[in-house]
Amino acid sequence: MQKIFFAVFMLVLILCIGTSGYMLIENGSFLDSLYMSVITITTVGYGEIIPLSPAGKYFTICLILVGVGFVLYLVGEVTESMVEGGLRKIMGRNNMEKRAAALKNHYIVCGFGRIGKVICKNLKESKFPFVIVESDPQEVQKIDELGYLALPGNASSDEMLLKAGIKEAKGLIAVVSSDAENVYIILSARGLNANLFIMARSSGAEGSEIKLLRAGADKVISPYSIGAQRMAQLVVRPTVVDFLDLTVPGGELGLRLEELRVSANSPLAGKRLMDSGLRKEYDLIVVAIKREHGEMHFNPQPQTLILPQDILVVLGEHAHIAALEKQL
Repeated sequence: MQKIFFAVFMLVLILCIGTSGYMLIENGSFLDSLYMSVITITTVGYGEIIPLSPAGKYFTICLILVGVGFVLYLVGEVTESMVEGGLRKIMGRNNMEKRAAALKNHYIVCGFGRIGKVICKNLKESKFPFVIVESDPQEVQKIDELGYLALPGNASSDEMLLKAGIKEAKGLIAVVSSDAENVYIILSARGLNANLFIMARSSGAEGSEIKLLRAGADKVISPYSIGAQRMAQLVVRPTVVDFLDLTVPGGELGLRLEELRVSANSPLAGKRLMDSGLRKEYDLIVVAIKREHGEMHFNPQPQTLILPQDILVVLGEHAHIAALEKQL
């Protein structure tokens, strides 16, 4: 755009010089001189409306050489900008669609508002693959600047969800601005992938959670309700809340609550909790064990068996959790 503005400025300057030159050299009127300059620069060839003296002819030759060159330069820049901009947009969109189609076991985030931004930040930090579907072009540009993978379009469209790889996705998170939009997104997603885990944002309005669950959501979260409960807990149980804050990334003590799945080939599979070495070798506390069929054991006893496909909820430092994860 800077090149185009510069070319336009120079073109206007040449027209001013040409008009002034014809007025001074040939004593033409302003309109005739301007008209003469325009048809000379654009090489229209209507003929000379001002009789030219030898000095006027020399001036016209210079005006043609300079003016026509800048006109061609301006046309070239405009054409290049239009063609390159369109091609870049098309190629960029095709590249994003190819990258999205190649994802496996990823998450689809529908909406990049205040909640969507936080979710994507956490998914990025946890190294979970994800793609964002956003309809606002300005937000799509921000997503590109952050380096996230984004698809511009309506998240409730079957075509857009297929482009986002919903057939191979692990989960979908619907966090657009309204409950009605989230319902449409859930209905479309559930119809395309019956086994997909779907989590939705609720506005907190009466009956919204039930409608989202009926549409097919597995989990419904109301940020306003959670925020209100947290504020109340800070008043009633401030020490408990302070401790829980330590278990999130960035906590002062570096503690984290993490869930780890036990594979069939893990050396811990089939062992009792007291023989696993989780406390002695990894300095981790097992808060709960979730069985494959959903049964949850809180504060498991030392004799509790660790079975394949169990999910261990552990509390400890991130480095120790990462070391245990390699064994599982």
